[in-house]
This record gives sequence, structure tokens and C-alpha cells, in this order.
Amino acid sequence: MDQDYLGIKRELKLNGKPLSFFSLRALQEKGEDISRLPFCIRILLENVLRNYDGYVITREHIDTLLKWQPEPEDKEIPFMPARVLMQDFTGVPAIVDIASLREEMSRQGKDSALINPLIPVDLVIDHSVQVDYFGNNEAYSRNVDREYERNSERYRFLKWAQTAFDNFSVVPPGMGICHQVNLEYLSKCVIEKEGTAFPDSLVGTDSHTPMVNGLGIVAYGVGGIEAEAAMLGQPQFFSVPQVIGLKLTGKLPAGTTATDLVLTITEVLRKTKVVGKFVEVSGEGLASLSVPDRATIGNMSPEFGCTITYFPIDEKTVQYLTDTGRPAETIALTEQYSKENLLWRENEDAIIYSQVVELDLSSIVSTISGPSRPQDKILLSEAKQTVSDILETKYSRKYIQFVDRPLSRWADEGGNVEPSLIAQAEHFDMRAAKVKHNDERYYLNDGDVVIAAITSCTNTSNPDVMIGAGLLAQKALERGLNVKPWVKTSLAPGSKVVTDYLMEAGLLTSLEAMKFNVVGYGCTSCIGNSGPLPDHISGAVADNDLVVAAALSGNRNFEARIHPQIKLNFLMSPLLVIAYAISGRMDIDMDEEPLGFDQDGGPVFLRDIWPSQEEIHNVVKNVVKKEFYGKSYGKIFEGNSQWQNLEVPLDKAYKWDERSTYVKEAPFFIGLSPVPGQIRPLKDARVLLMLGDSITTDHISPAGSFSVHSAAGQYLLDRGIPYEEFNSYGSRRGNDEVMVRGTFANVRIKNKLASKEGGFTTYLPENEEMSVYEASLRYKADQTPLLVIAGKEYGSGSSRDWAAKGTFLLGIRAVIAESYERIHRSNLVGMGVIPLQFLDGEGRESLGLDGTETFSIADLTDAVRPNQLLSVLAVAADGSEKTFQVKSRLDSKIEIDYYRNGGILQYVLRQFLAKA
Repeated sequence: MDQDYLGIKRELKLNGKPLSFFSLRALQEKGEDISRLPFCIRILLENVLRNYDGYVITREHIDTLLKWQPEPEDKEIPFMPARVLMQDFTGVPAIVDIASLREEMSRQGKDSALINPLIPVDLVIDHSVQVDYFGNNEAYSRNVDREYERNSERYRFLKWAQTAFDNFSVVPPGMGICHQVNLEYLSKCVIEKEGTAFPDSLVGTDSHTPMVNGLGIVAYGVGGIEAEAAMLGQPQFFSVPQVIGLKLTGKLPAGTTATDLVLTITEVLRKTKVVGKFVEVSGEGLASLSVPDRATIGNMSPEFGCTITYFPIDEKTVQYLTDTGRPAETIALTEQYSKENLLWRENEDAIIYSQVVELDLSSIVSTISGPSRPQDKILLSEAKQTVSDILETKYSRKYIQFVDRPLSRWADEGGNVEPSLIAQAEHFDMRAAKVKHNDERYYLNDGDVVIAAITSCTNTSNPDVMIGAGLLAQKALERGLNVKPWVKTSLAPGSKVVTDYLMEAGLLTSLEAMKFNVVGYGCTSCIGNSGPLPDHISGAVADNDLVVAAALSGNRNFEARIHPQIKLNFLMSPLLVIAYAISGRMDIDMDEEPLGFDQDGGPVFLRDIWPSQEEIHNVVKNVVKKEFYGKSYGKIFEGNSQWQNLEVPLDKAYKWDERSTYVKEAPFFIGLSPVPGQIRPLKDARVLLMLGDSITTDHISPAGSFSVHSAAGQYLLDRGIPYEEFNSYGSRRGNDEVMVRGTFANVRIKNKLASKEGGFTTYLPENEEMSVYEASLRYKADQTPLLVIAGKEYGSGSSRDWAAKGTFLLGIRAVIAESYERIHRSNLVGMGVIPLQFLDGEGRESLGLDGTETFSIADLTDAVRPNQLLSVLAVAADGSEKTFQVKSRLDSKIEIDYYRNGGILQYVLRQFLAKA
């Protein structure tokens, strides 16, 4: 086979070294109109040209991309990423699966060492640190100690994997957040391998992998299941995407941040409906955005709904590679290859997009979003009214203005009226709790901020907003302001570079004086690892059913994600996080009301302490130094003494410990038959859950803490694990017994088949309400297949493979929803669960379904075709029947093969067994 059948392989020389590459310019010279293609499509085209083998990647795939149109053909294309990025929550179960594949290979008498990553895999341990300690200089070390106490077994497993597998490296705990590490260190933009140059690309087991789109890299989030397949040499398949052009003009006004911009873009692109599409950024406004600004935007691609938000390589890219200490050869190769291969940002006017959305950067104003979805943008000037409206309309609290409330907000606060002068009101519709702790006493009200977290790589990778936060803290202290005593504060940078430049600027001490001490280098509040609220705050919230808030610089604020006791969660810049921590409440008009009062009793407004753009840029220019990156990343794989002292076996096969409650062989591959069975119809299935719109993977597969009363808690108690050592769902993703019990166990999930919130349902044969897990066992004993029926945007949120794995283990064989989030739909297929979609305009309500029916699909057979319409027969308890059609979301022939095999990894294992 002639791989270069188009005759476009060319050579470039880098410092005298010859490198071959597949030339898009050569294609253009042969008459193909490459200049009209969006840059991200050019990268997909280069990928299929370079990986063409005539079997998995065919000439049809190449032709499809060469002929890409704004309304592309409904065809699947393959994509072979150059590498895989993982974090530990998703990485542990992925490596458990790979180790389990090896185990089954061995049981079937084959060479288990054949199961090995074929492309580089970097796993960054960043999801396990929790904020148990805060507000002092010992917080970081004490949180690290607790992290190792909770997770040493998982960490030993990952350290074993580093020695047992080829092409697999682990960044130990406490070194940074995977996406910031990827941005600042791992990403190369252009890769040289075995004498060939090609664009860097990756898939990651975290939905925010598109952060490095800001560096000109095609990267997107997948489930652990898809990532494992990529590791084992399987291509990623997806439909030829539409590409939405986001055209930027103007410049950001003074006083606004990249966070304000990204929250505005979230709202704009959500309204544009970009789910499943690519977004590419262009326009003269792009020249004013640094790579950290671009990365902030790319990071929130899943919140926009798109697969990627691509920023073509240009001078800003090269400057960032230089500033972060990348090798000179990498920088030179990036510029030379990109310019030579039509991947450098130029001639944008020739590009044709599926749709163009324009945004004038000068129109951006200070913004937050919430209280439970990133796309729900709120202008800072309207935040007070919005919060008060939420309290009144959603929580039935008659709003009382701050000045009219019982106010010993806290005694002796400058400017406050003395408590004796305030009319005592013991009963009012807006709830408050009297709190006394140590020598302080105050009222805790509805709408008060109880967590203020500078967290998440979305913002901590951006020196402008981090320096800005430090300057704001410095100015606040100078005016006598500090955070309120009921606020749990935290600073969790995405890399140690951040603390280096904050120290260099003399601003870390200001943040620490405001109790924003470093609590860890990893994902904390952003993923629900906020740790417990102080007992006196937690008790006041619980005893008085207070509706309290979190202010955080993250990218996700779904209900119950940040903390189970917090109902209002608002995303914002790090500067505003500090401002809200000072005010202590969300219902403040930052323009008209002071944050507090200075030493002389004078009011201090936000505008009085907000740093100017010139101040921020001058400090950034002077303190963000190249050597800080070299210092942090020069020893990133070494870890601390706790990591170095972990003892691990050197065996190629993992020795499973039956007593382990963290790491357990996956049940999916045991006794796998060499040949798959046929696809069979679904008959008399029951509904386990009937759900509404916007069901996230947080609802399906929680990542936070769980109680002793939960099914997962009971499982651990039965094995002698005390509550103090439960850790989190996320940390126990290597144990299917824990995770299946946690599936659909979110405390806020609303199942139409249950009378109360939480992980409950009705076991329909006996009309008995019980936990979802218990009901699944009953149905399994009856040999009854199960369904989930849901509304729009099913499975949105983080890329959690356990949202699909747990679904499968509960006995659910199909999901019928009005629409799906891309990654979760793919993960369901990857686990042998068929995603079905109501026809446009239809849903459970319009069809009159109440969930008590039995459901059968007779034409789900081995002859099923991609996106085939299937007839569903629903039989009610009284024997009446309804028939309606659904669309199979098996979107390609390869997905049908995966489904027939019971999942993608079963498909891969059968291939290995056949070849061994």
C-alpha cells in the first residue's frame, strides 16, 4: 500500500536536521482549495493523511475532509491523537481496566504484556486533594498529609502502573492541575517522532482538555473508556463537524478580565447551540488576547457545549512557548512547521465557516454566572437583584434588604450599628441564624457566602487575574478590610509557578493575610473537594435550612457539586472571589454598596480597591519569569518524600487484593467469549429513572462525599471502614462495588418515580419506594432489563466514565433522551448501553409516558444501522398500548460493532485475543 498516494510528503530542515511531513501546501498546489478550510479542519485532514492505512483510515475519509463544507456530510471520520492526558479520578479506573484486560489475557493463556499503551500517556494526580484545613500557613502540608492517608493505596497502584506499562508517566500529587501542567509544560504544539513532524494533539479524560486549544492544539475531552481505546491504538470516530467561527473585534475594556469574557462567551455560544460542533476563533480582536486568555476560553468549551474552541498558532503562541521555557528547538519547529504547512494564523478572510458569531470585546462588562449553570450569565451590576429574585422565586424567601435585617453581622465591625439599637426580629421569612464561635458572634443569612475559593486551572493559569487578585487583596488590607468569619477561604493554584510569581511580587503575604492560604496544588472546590464546612457554620445551615452560597473561580457550578449544603454557586474571576469574601454575601450591589468600612469608618467600595490594567500588566511583566517554569517542571515527576517512599511491586501483572476497597479487578471482561453474540431486541423493559432536562454526570455519578446512610457508605461500613476514611466517590472509582452503589445517588437528583429527592425510585411490580441500587438488584433478580428516560442535555458536565459504567452495572440497557452531551453518549455506547433519542419535538410529556409502562423494541436486531429509526412499544398497567419512534444514537458502523461486543474494550480485547 502506498501511504503517500497523493504524493504530498515533503521535507523541511530544522537546524540542518531533515524532517518529513505531509504537506497541505502541496495539496493546495495540486489544486485543492485548502485555504478555505478552517484551521482545525486542516489539522484533522493532516491526521488522516498521515495515518492512512487503507483499512481503518481510508481514502473516503481523506476525501470527506478535503471536500468539507459548512454543512458537512453526515459521515464519520477517524482521529488518531498523538497522546492521552489523564487525571487520577478518571485515570485510576482506566488503569484498572487496562490491568484487568491483562488479567483476562492471562486467564485465556495469552501474553498479557501485549496489553500496553501504544502512544504516550501522562497521568496527573490532581483530583484527590481536599480542603480539610484552610486559613493558615499549615493548611497545605496538613491537606497533603490527609491526601496521602486517604489515597496511598490508589497512589501505590498508579506508581506500579508507571513501572509496569510502557509509554506511561505519572505526575505525583501536589505538583499541579493536569490542564495547567499540560498548558505550561507537556504540550509541544508540533511533535517530531521518528523523523516526521506533525501537529500535537490529544484526548483527555477530563472534559476541560480543550484548554490547550489556546495553544493551537486540537484536544478534547473523552471518557476513560475512549481514552483507553486510544491508548491501545484505536482511532476516535466522530461525525464531520460544523465549524462555528467566533469573530472577535475590539479590546477588553479597563476593569474587565478574561473571566468576564469567558462567561459572556459561554452565554453567547450556548444560545448559538454549538453542541457537537467545533468553534474556531478569528478576528482582529484575537491579537489582544494572550495565550492564558485564550486558554481560559478553551478550557470552558464543555460549558459552551462545543467539542473544541480552537485558536490557530500565531506570534502569541510562539511568545508563550518562549516565556514558559520551552526548548528552543520546539519553538523553532512550531513556527517553521506551522508556516510551511498552512497552520499559521493568516489569510483568515479566505476561510469559510458554518456560521459566524461576532463578539465585540469592548462590550464586555464585569460578570458572574450561576447559581447552578455556567451559561447563566449575570452582570455584576444586576447580581443583587438576581440573587434576591432567586431567593424569593426558587426558595420562597421574602427578601429583606441588608440594612433592615437583624444586624450584629458581626460585633464591632466598623460602621455597623450596635446590636442594642436594632429592633429584634425573631421570625421573618428570610432566614437567619445566630452564630457564636470563639469570641465572635454574627447572623448567618440566606444568600451569605460560606465558601470563597480561588480554584481551577480555568483562572489560576492566567497571571493577569491571579496578580489582579493579589493586588486587590493588598489594597483591601490597606483600607482595613478582611474576609468575613463565616467564609471558608482557599487558594489552590494549578501549578507551583503561580506561588513563585505571587511571592516574587510580594502578594502572597497579602492573600495569606486575607486567609487565602495555599491549600493544595490541584482541583479542589471546582470538583467538589471543598472539604467540610466548619461545624458551627454547617450546623447553622442545617438547623435553619439556610440557602447559602459559594463564590469560586472555577468552571462548573452544578447543583450540589461544590458542597452538598450549598445551593447557590457562582462562577467569577479570582478578584471577585475576594470581593465577595470581604462582603460575605452575594446580595450586594457592588456599585452602590460598600464592601466594608475603613479604619476611620468610611465606606470602601469595590472600585476603590480594584487594580488598574496598567498596575496588573506592570507587575506581571516584572515577576512572571521563565526560570520559575524551569524550577517547577524540572522536577515534576519526582514528587515529595511521601511519593518517593511509596513501595510498589515490580510485577507486570497487578496483584489484586480482595480486601481492597479502592482498587478491584473490573468485572466487565471476566470470562469474555472469543466471539460476540448477536444484538437482540429489548423486551418488557422497566424504567428505573424518569428524569428531566440538564441531568449532568454529577447527578449520574457523584464525585463528592457520601454519607453512612448511602448504599456505598453501608458497603464500606460492612467492610470495617469507618466514616472518617470514606474519602470521596471520585477517589474510589477503582472499585466497582462502591461506584455502582453511588450511581444515580446524587442528593439533588429528582426522579419522577420517587416522592423525594436523592437516589430513590419505585420498584414498580410492588409499587415500593427504595434506593435506586436496591431496586436494580430486585429487577436483576427478576431478569428485567431497565431503561432511563430523560429530557434535554442528558449527561452534560464532566467526562465521567463511571456515569456509563455504573449505568451498565445497574442493569440499564438503554437510555431514551431528548438530546445528549457528546462524551456521555459515546461512553454509553462504549459500555454496551444503547442511547436512543426521541424525535424532534417529542418527549415523555408529549407522548404521555409516566414511567410505569413496560417498553419493548422489536427491531433492535443484529441488522441495526447507524441512526436507524426504531419503534418502541409502551404498554401501560391497564394494558393500553402506545407506539412511538426513536432514533438510534449508534452513529457509525464501528459504534454498532462496539455495541455488539458489549463495549469498546471488549471489542479491543477480542482483537488482542485473536492476534495473540
